[in-house]
Amino acid sequence: MADFLRLAHVVGATVLFGTGMGIAFFMVMGHRTRDARLISHVAGTVVVADTLFTATAVILQPLTGAWLAHEMGWPLREGWIVLSLALYMLTGLFWLPVVAIQIRLRNLARAAATDGLPLPAEYFRLYRIWFALGFPAFFCVILILWLMLTRPSIDLF
Repeated sequence: MADFLRLAHVVGATVLFGTGMGIAFFMVMGHRTRDARLISHVAGTVVVADTLFTATAVILQPLTGAWLAHEMGWPLREGWIVLSLALYMLTGLFWLPVVAIQIRLRNLARAAATDGLPLPAEYFRLYRIWFALGFPAFFCVILILWLMLTRPSIDLF
């Protein structure tokens, strides 16, 4: 059972990291075109991907992690687990506004494309916020992956 849980947890982490990187890549590449119709399409696909893949993995990760910790005999108060969970929640604090911004970016681009207008200033302001929020979330996920792989001894309690 522990091997299956470890696999499920690693696959979940891979989905979170990979989907996040893929979403970021496609949003940036779409944005660089400044083409409202293309951005609308890309952002629409990104919103669907976030809903199908990221949101599902976000829900399952803590469940598989807690179950795996139980199976392995790791107390949830282990320093590396506590720090991983804190970073996971911090990542979520960055991710939730990103999702809302992606939806807004899609809607703004869709409206501009429909009306034959250039992208509005609000689009560019929101895009900068979206872009900036990605960096701390990325580094939090990298640190979580490092903690999961190395399980360092961290005395918190």
